[in-house]
Amino acid sequence: MKAIVYSSYGPATVLKQGERPTPVPAEDQVLVRVHAVEVTKADCELRSFRFPVKWFWLPLRLAMGVFGPRNPIMGSYFSGVVEKAGSAVTKFKSGDAIYGSAGFGMGAYGEYLSLRETASIALKPSTLSFEEAAALPLGALNALHFLRNAQIKKGERVLINGAGGSIGLLGVQIAKAMGAEVTAVDCALKEHVVRSAGADRFINYEKDHLDEGGPRYDVVFDMVAGSSYSTCLRLLGPNGRYLIGNPRLGKMLRSMFTSRFSDKTVSFAFADEKVADLVHLNEMCERGALRPQLDRVLPREQIQLAHELVETEQRRGAIVLSHRLPAV
Repeated sequence: MKAIVYSSYGPATVLKQGERPTPVPAEDQVLVRVHAVEVTKADCELRSFRFPVKWFWLPLRLAMGVFGPRNPIMGSYFSGVVEKAGSAVTKFKSGDAIYGSAGFGMGAYGEYLSLRETASIALKPSTLSFEEAAALPLGALNALHFLRNAQIKKGERVLINGAGGSIGLLGVQIAKAMGAEVTAVDCALKEHVVRSAGADRFINYEKDHLDEGGPRYDVVFDMVAGSSYSTCLRLLGPNGRYLIGNPRLGKMLRSMFTSRFSDKTVSFAFADEKVADLVHLNEMCERGALRPQLDRVLPREQIQLAHELVETEQRRGAIVLSHRLPAV
């Protein structure tokens, strides 16, 4: 099969077009022909092995490969069609359109992907294209997880810092569906797409200071690894909830004291990527409450450009690779 591969850590130019054996599914697995895959910030960080959050660098390096990647094919969030179902598979059949997460095994930068039927995969929402469906699970699963933990009530004020990213944009929509009044924070480049997602108010962090005379919020959902912990706490009203999507070690340690010795609660637990949550997202899509916003769809031959756009944040929505598009 054709695949995008890399054999060393480095800039986007380490990504090459290559050939790899097509996976052979086991009895409890499905073989998926991948139609589309989201290019994520995590992909860029794994490729370069440079992370804004440093505490997991060493264990991750040991797991992923000390001198070079053990798995040459990255890509986790995808959509596609079941090509073949193993004899023990009961949930899916050949021809089913599905989407979801390949998890730490990755592999969605290849034409084919083999996954257990118990993996975080579900039937694709009928209201979404394959490209839109590939851009749904990363952002929506994480946003749903955090915002549910906050137990948002109708009419509460929610601030989303980093609202123009994959998680932030879908977080805006999910928070609105929960009945919240949403303030979004990002750069001017992303104002239009963030407002299109449903934000009630936009703050341009390049010229406005978050905590200067503005309102206080019931929930601050923070996706910016380098943000100020103290500033985010000051933005909260009584009994406010602070959700940290990219937790640095210092913030994790401080959160224990904040939650114990103040009326504020802080959480940073990562999403489990449950199948039940994918089903819930499907229902939201079907009733029109949720739709991923795409910046552009590129053929796999433009993988280096895709990584550069994501890495530099020069995007207004998700960047998706289509395995169905011809080379340009």
